[in-house]
Amino acid sequence: MPTKVIVDCSTGEATVVELTAEEIADLETARLAAEDQKAAAEAEAAAKAEAKAALLDRLGITADEAKLLLN
Repeated sequence: MPTKVIVDCSTGEATVVELTAEEIADLETARLAAEDQKAAAEAEAAAKAEAKAALLDRLGITADEAKLLLN
């Protein structure tokens, strides 16, 4: 079973406690949300890269040539 560490800063005492079912469910919900967010960010980055490549192709220039034009 997953655990957490509770530290009493005034005494420096650390206590290891098992997570409750609710805390485990909350962690799982947060993990799934983080995975969804990561997947969405990766999909967005891929779409931007695809759009950039398509634009460069339509213009008939390379990424290096585009950088030169923008500087």
